[in-house]
Order: sequence, then structure tokens, then C-alpha cells
Amino acid sequence: MLTKRIIPCLDVKEGRVVKGVQFVSLRDAGDPVELAKFYNEQGADELVFLDISATHEGRATMEEVVRETASTLSIPFTVGGGIRTLEDMKRMLRAGADKVSVNSAALQNPQLIEQGSNYFGAQCIVVAIDAKWSDEDGTWMIYTHGGREKFPKSAVNWAKEAVALGAGELLVTSMDQDGEKRGFDQKLLAAIREAVNVPIIASGGAGNAQHFYDVLVETNADAALAASIFHYKETSVAEVKQFLKEKGVPVR
Repeated sequence: MLTKRIIPCLDVKEGRVVKGVQFVSLRDAGDPVELAKFYNEQGADELVFLDISATHEGRATMEEVVRETASTLSIPFTVGGGIRTLEDMKRMLRAGADKVSVNSAALQNPQLIEQGSNYFGAQCIVVAIDAKWSDEDGTWMIYTHGGREKFPKSAVNWAKEAVALGAGELLVTSMDQDGEKRGFDQKLLAAIREAVNVPIIASGGAGNAQHFYDVLVETNADAALAASIFHYKETSVAEVKQFLKEKGVPVR
């Protein structure tokens, strides 16, 4: 088993880190630069920064906040939100990101994945998938614009397509589980794991260390991401890693 990664996520809105439940009811969780510094010292393997209102508001990612956040880090840093063009990707990488995450823009223009992958290398391109179960469709469907709009494509099919276009990694968020703290959506993640052969970051639903163990072992996800339980000090990256280590899961 390859070494598993534990990744805190900073959902940023108007320059502050926020966290909600199922993408709504957001509450303040602090300053992104301070939190990034804290997680870097805590032993996080990577950090993900998502400007969650950029796409909805039709603006570019907050470059200055990204630059300040990157300056505090010695770990890989992924930035997403409002990235629509190759030029946007270049700006974020110049500002200090190691990888860029694309979501809504990639669905509207799938060639963006190919362009980014060809220009920077697949390892640089993370495709974020926000998925929600649909009884009507009998599968998980994709949502865009920060979970506001349903897209007529299944999560599993889009995962395959994104990887074929050159995505080096997938960040899969279960909207049903997001902020609920009942555990990750293992069925969704297992379905995507079966469909693709690139690293998968599991997101949405972490409530305790056991949930990390369950998703990493049961679905063979490569990494697990969480926000509120780390931001509000319900547990720490160090505690989760210690728990995993004791259970025999290889962590850094």
C-alpha cells in the first residue's frame, strides 16, 4: 500500500476561510494564511485552497491571498476556484501553487484539462468533482458553480473523461456527506476508484479519525481531505496520522 496523504482544505470566501454543511450555511473559520502556517507545522501532507465563490461571482481567484498563503508553506499546495484558462493556471502557479484544481470551467470546456496537462504535465492538473446522488438518474450526478447547478453528466463518466483528457488527480467531494461528519461516501469513491487509475482525494464527511481509516482502506483512495474537524480543532492532522499509523496504514 502506498503512503496515504492527509490534506486540510481551506474553503475561502472574501478572503476568509469558511465552512458549511452540504455547501450552505457557511460560518467563519479563520484567516487562510494563519491556518496554512498552522497545518504546515502540524504535519499536513498537502494543502488545498478553494476560492469557493469565484466561479459563481464570475471573477478570478484571489491571487494575493494565494501568494501570501504559499509563502508560509513547505508542502505541496493546490489552488482552485475561478480557474478558466491556461493563463489563469499560469497565474496561480506563479503565485506559488504547485497544482491547480479545475471544476466548472473544465466541464464547460473539457479541452482546458488537455491544455493544462500538455503545458504543465498531468501531475499539475487536479479535476475537482462535486457529486450528489440522484434517485432520478440512479447514479451520482455532477454539480457546478459551488454546488449550485446540476450538470447533465454522471460523476463516474466524467471521472473517466477527465482522466482521458489528462487529469493527473481527482478531488472527489460528496455533496450529500459534506460537513455532515458521518463519514466519507465510500460507495461513490469506490465507483470512481474502479473507473480510473489516477490518485483520488476523498472529500466530504470526515467526522473522526476512524472515517479516514475507513475511506483509505475500504475504497483505496490515495488521500483524504477534511476542513471543519481540523479548523475547529475537533481533531488534528497529527492525531489522525497517529491513529492511522497504529492501525497499520502507511502515512508520512
